[in-house]
Amino acid sequence: MKLTGAILAGGASRRMGGQDKGLVEFRGRPLVAWVIDALAPQVDEVLIVANRNLEVYRAFGHRVVSDIRPDFPGPLAGFEAALAHAQHDWILTCPTDAPLLPPDYACLLSRAAPASPAVVLVDGHWEPLFSLLPKTALPNLSTALDAGERKAQRWLASLDPVRVSMDSHAAQLRDADSPEDLARLDGAS
Repeated sequence: MKLTGAILAGGASRRMGGQDKGLVEFRGRPLVAWVIDALAPQVDEVLIVANRNLEVYRAFGHRVVSDIRPDFPGPLAGFEAALAHAQHDWILTCPTDAPLLPPDYACLLSRAAPASPAVVLVDGHWEPLFSLLPKTALPNLSTALDAGERKAQRWLASLDPVRVSMDSHAAQLRDADSPEDLARLDGAS
């Protein structure tokens, strides 16, 4: 299965004080650089979904696309942009603030769900930004967004995804929603 890896970097980052989260430094490098380094060897294409600092993101050497909808409508809009612009039929998503992304992330999801959508579970909880989505889900997603849907987990549930437990990788799947989260990540590994 050929995969497009979509790094979701388009949020408003309110809990990070409005900073462009993908460009926040972690161990001397922007968060997005860590995610690119981890994701690129696992996929056939890397796509960065960003809504600001587009030229800075382009400098990382991968295609950059933006939400189709205005005003930061949330991660589902990032999914929509990725599905609309991906070169491949399957899209592996991850947030830009997960710098410790496991090196076997793509393998674990695609092996568990070779022809089905999938979502990561950690400690029994959905981690909807870590998903495997078919490009064929785009019309369903666009319709849901048009109807006002903003909850990634609720929309993903409508696809009846395979739930892939990644408890053994819980530390690697932590994200940095706030400066405090980032400090905890830095001390975790």
